[in-house]
Amino acid sequence: MTKADSAQGQAARFAGRFALVTGGASGIGRAIALRLAAEGASVTFTHLPGDDAAADTLAELRRAGPGASHHAEAADVADRAAMEAVAARAIARAGHLSLLVNNAGIQVEQPSDALDMDRFDRVIAVDLLAVAHLSSRVIGHMAQRGSGAILNISSVHEIVPKPGFLSYSAAKGGIGNLTRTLALEFAGRGVRVNAVGPGATVTPMNAGWTGDPERRRVVEAHIPMGRPAEAAEIAAVAAFLLSDEASYVTGQTLYACGGLSLYGDFARNWST
Repeated sequence: MTKADSAQGQAARFAGRFALVTGGASGIGRAIALRLAAEGASVTFTHLPGDDAAADTLAELRRAGPGASHHAEAADVADRAAMEAVAARAIARAGHLSLLVNNAGIQVEQPSDALDMDRFDRVIAVDLLAVAHLSSRVIGHMAQRGSGAILNISSVHEIVPKPGFLSYSAAKGGIGNLTRTLALEFAGRGVRVNAVGPGATVTPMNAGWTGDPERRRVVEAHIPMGRPAEAAEIAAVAAFLLSDEASYVTGQTLYACGGLSLYGDFARNWST
């Protein structure tokens, strides 16, 4: 394995497991779905209606994990009725759901002293409330079976403020405590709940700077490792936390951020 972007050589850690991944048509969600499929899982992923990438992702899943059953579901994660139906169909297909990845997310930049509250509410609805709702509906099912793992895709901005992105920072901060609370509540019932906190990652969401050499240099200058992550590198961390190799890990956010959470300005000491 050259990087974390390949599951080659890995045992089929997820054989017989059934996963639901939100926002799985592109970016980090797609990379996680492909990683799980490559390691034996049957994957259902959600995507926004009309997302042209969904068909390609589904075809790629079937190539990555040909021995399993994969499905795409068009649904807005903020639509609670639609997501309850998605979860019910995923459970009905297999009889159970082993893994839930709450990945779908958006961000909106706006000055905090002039908030458009409709846009603010939309980010909170997608990035936080949808996670709470779907987790609530799925975790009881997992607890009844006595096993399961939930992974929330948070952000380095769970702990690092992001001025101009108040809704996103607030949602990701909430994801941290949501993760810890569910983990504590269900630790004795066989369900683990963790989060991954990516830093700057090459995804369609970040196309505004990944494709602009000057803006990319500005972003990279703030990353101690000097480069953004590839989505497959985040997927490798996700796969570990979802696997039995992390059987004694719950309630944690693992920051896969290239050192962004290390206060990079102190890489060269300027204090006495």
